Amino acid sequence: MDLIRTIDLAAGGMVAQRARLNVISTNLANVNTTRTEEGTPYRRKTTIFQATPATQGFDAHLQEALDKELYGVEVTDVVSVEGPFKRIFDPAHPDADQEGYVFLPNVNLVEEMVLMLNANRAYEANAAVVKAAKDMALKALEIGR
Repeated sequence: MDLIRTIDLAAGGMVAQRARLNVISTNLANVNTTRTEEGTPYRRKTTIFQATPATQGFDAHLQEALDKELYGVEVTDVVSVEGPFKRIFDPAHPDADQEGYVFLPNVNLVEEMVLMLNANRAYEANAAVVKAAKDMALKALEIGR
């Protein structure tokens, strides 16, 4: 696999993780949103990733010889996560029902923070791949000196 393809695949991973971080940030920002435009509490969202074949080139011929196909990743959709809303007793809240209960989003702060750390590490790993490929390309250029 050439270095440009390596950088391209890692950059695709970085884009996907950036989108994932944006969705997680939205979840964290809406952890206490009790009413959305639909009239319901905010519903947690998540990203759906999908493997996508790498584009054809010299690598395709090399991979045919190795009998393996290269895949990158992309975000195909951002979907709401089904599940029950949290129900707390707060009769003074403006969104409380007749019984005094308020429904809060199905966002778990601890879970979102763990997912954020995971996405951050995956982004950093892809950035390290880009740096390593760049360093290898620079070393290859020095061979001719």
